[in-house]
Parts: sequence; structure tokens; C-alpha cells
Amino acid sequence: QVQLVESGGGLVQTGDSLRLSCAASGRTFIIFRMAWFRQAPGKEREFVAAINWSGGTTYYGNSVKGRFTISRVNTENTVYLQMNDLKPEDTAVYYCATRRVSPSEYQSWGQGTQVTVSS
Repeated sequence: QVQLVESGGGLVQTGDSLRLSCAASGRTFIIFRMAWFRQAPGKEREFVAAINWSGGTTYYGNSVKGRFTISRVNTENTVYLQMNDLKPEDTAVYYCATRRVSPSEYQSWGQGTQVTVSS
């Protein structure tokens, strides 16, 4: 299995930037795609961004396009989420997750890191 540890969350103000990190360990050779999800209190989990481990193709949720950038450093087994122009509605617990080629569900999840954006 793959173990994931997120870091970089915190309390920021509207318009600020923040960078989240997700370090993977264990059977990292099975990773096909890494993603960030978020969940705000009382809301369903929302897809934020994803990146293919090989090739680097990226995917973004509509609410973060143009503001967030996902990247990876394969040699460090780490994925980053650069978040710019943060808004109060970005407040949530952010989770890192990985999936294999098959099945398509994300199987490994981190513990989450809190991001709070004050107005």
C-alpha cells in the first residue's frame, strides 16, 4: 500500500497564497494518479486537482481552475498544490489521495490538512 502525509495547511486571509505538500511512501511504484480533494463542514467531498504520476497530465475542478496548480516531483515522491488568490469558500480539510490504473477509485488517503481562509 501507499502511505500519504499532507502538510502546509494553515490560516490565511482572502487573496493570500498557500502551498500544500503530500509525501508518498511505501509501494509508490503502483501510483497512477495523485489527487487533492477537500471537504468543508456539512458539505460533500469535492475534487480539487489531480496529476498523472507518469507524464504529468493535470486535471482541475471548476472552482479552482486558474487559481490552483498541482505539480509533482517524482524523485521525492511528493505532490504539491499551489493555491493562489484564496477565498473563504476554499476553507476545508484538504486530502491527498492516490489511485492505480485499475480500479479507478482512489484507494490511499492521507490524514488531511486544514486550510482556513478568513475574509
